[in-house]
Amino acid sequence: MKYCAFLRGINVKGTNMKMAEVCEVFTKAGMKDIFSVLASGNIIFSSDQKADNLKLILEQAMSEHFKYEAFLFVKSQDEIESFLNSNPFAKNEDLHVYTFIGNKDVESVLMKEFEAALKTENEDAKIVNGNFYWQVPKGNTLDSTFGKILGRKNLKDKFTSRNINTFEKILKKN
Repeated sequence: MKYCAFLRGINVKGTNMKMAEVCEVFTKAGMKDIFSVLASGNIIFSSDQKADNLKLILEQAMSEHFKYEAFLFVKSQDEIESFLNSNPFAKNEDLHVYTFIGNKDVESVLMKEFEAALKTENEDAKIVNGNFYWQVPKGNTLDSTFGKILGRKNLKDKFTSRNINTFEKILKKN
């Protein structure tokens, strides 16, 4: 089965790695047909194992190889298509749309955080098909109150985020 692993917190704050080396780690961990999409930690691969097992195997392999506490989320091609096709926001050149990939029910935690945050104009969030989507004006992602959640240490094992355009690129590579 085809999967994509979404790595959290790489190539930011001193955790730097080359995607070719990450692909080598996946190969040594028994994955097949491996390649990366962008430098932000999106690794497409094939395996006969279930996503939950793959998460554990790959987090351990990444942690051991790169000497850091790795967090990643494994999603099937169908789930990736759902992330893209369920996007509730219209394309707008002035706005970014992010999708949050994570543990089961993380969308509820994120919505509570969003509802409690101060918002900028045109900032919005919605849950569609169990997926959390966040729309924010370009240039405000890390400055917005909700955007600060992205770096919270107590949530690092719960989710990662990607711009909606990343899913288009992943599906084109599949």
